Amino acid sequence: MRKAIIHLKKKDPVLRSIIERVGPYRMEFMEPQFATLVRSIVYQQLSGKVASVIYNRLLEAAGGMVTPRSILKLTPARLRKIGLSRQKSAYILDLAKHTHQGTVVFETIHLLSDNEVIEHLTVVKGIGVWTAHMFLMFALRRIDVLPTGESGSPHGYPQSLRTGRPAQARRNRSHRRRLAPLLFRRGLVPLAQPGHQDLVK
Repeated sequence: MRKAIIHLKKKDPVLRSIIERVGPYRMEFMEPQFATLVRSIVYQQLSGKVASVIYNRLLEAAGGMVTPRSILKLTPARLRKIGLSRQKSAYILDLAKHTHQGTVVFETIHLLSDNEVIEHLTVVKGIGVWTAHMFLMFALRRIDVLPTGESGSPHGYPQSLRTGRPAQARRNRSHRRRLAPLLFRRGLVPLAQPGHQDLVK
């Protein structure tokens, strides 16, 4: 990771300024399982503190373990009482249904290619390409994923930073390619999208 940071600072002045301002990105991973994706849905568009409170309530309501079976025992009304929006409640229940029925299988998802993982996960309501990319990066630890699919994607970085040019770092491979968009998000999100959360923190 240190070598990737040094490389990006040398190759791209925009990234260098972001790294110097916010510091290097520290990768933290979670397991590629059902609960991780549920957590991702809960955290979308919320501050970390608020999302943590809601997720802990969900964990308690689910009997201490977030599984498809425990989630399916909860009604939409119960999920709403926990603090989840109507949409997020529907998304979590749909994920639980697909996982329970076997159309989404976390036990073997690591065997799939990147594109297969995306196709596998986006059958669920509320899970788009961006969330699937985050799952690939932070849960499956795929080292060559360039996340796209939302307003914070790499296509929007140069415009948001008013550079008027594509960042050189977008063309880098491996850790460098993965780290560049994460650093861009860390530099831009506090300004553009307060409270937005990636898959994991």
